[in-house]
Amino acid sequence: MSLLMIGCGKMGGSLLTRWATSTNHTITIINPSLVKAPQGVIIRQAIEELADQRFDIIVIAIKPQLIEKILPSYRRHLADSGCIISIAAGYSVSSIEQLLGEQAIVRVMPNLPAQIGRGVSGLYANSRCSAVHIENAMALTNAVGYTHLANSEDELDRVTAVAGSGPGYAFEIARCWIESAIKLGFSPQTATELVLNTLGGSMELALTSKEDIDTLRNSVTSKNGTTAAGLSALMQDEQLASLFDSTVSSAYQRAVALR
Repeated sequence: MSLLMIGCGKMGGSLLTRWATSTNHTITIINPSLVKAPQGVIIRQAIEELADQRFDIIVIAIKPQLIEKILPSYRRHLADSGCIISIAAGYSVSSIEQLLGEQAIVRVMPNLPAQIGRGVSGLYANSRCSAVHIENAMALTNAVGYTHLANSEDELDRVTAVAGSGPGYAFEIARCWIESAIKLGFSPQTATELVLNTLGGSMELALTSKEDIDTLRNSVTSKNGTTAAGLSALMQDEQLASLFDSTVSSAYQRAVALR
């Protein structure tokens, strides 16, 4: 299968690296400033270098503000049964349809841990996509982690609010936790190691355990113990739950506005 990637920013580069090593696709990338790519990837500086080539999949990995100007020129390079995959944030399927007409279009929102193959990607396919198109798109997103297939762009926006922005929430929680550890007298390095290893181990346990989150939390919470005391402060008046509701809701509203 042939794949053309237009652009290669931070996220595009992460996906490219994983795809080059985990798929058998023939990958070509268009990027004027790129001088080095994973082994086997073909680099082109300009669309003119493609000549009459056509591709099974074209991946849009340029900034949203450039799409309207650049994308229409690539329409003739999409195979008759081909599929457009966009990872451009905030650019709707309907907007792409206005530029390219009736095409099979998949919109994907991966998150940062895709860099290490542990990402979460939301995926929405328009009505022109066949089961094969969706299967091929999911094979690409599954190569960088877990994929959630959304039934609408609104659902994709909700996935973005929970998972797409989620690493930012996790990093901020970790930062606050590290600061609290430092205030207890630990060095910044030790505090960071304690917190990140605790977080990483706990989440790995949650992913692999057959027990739900409540059960796991309760299993480490002895009556009148240290964890119970800490959780009592953390969960007081449901402030944490309310804060997360507000956080995710704000991100969702912004995702809708961008689209």
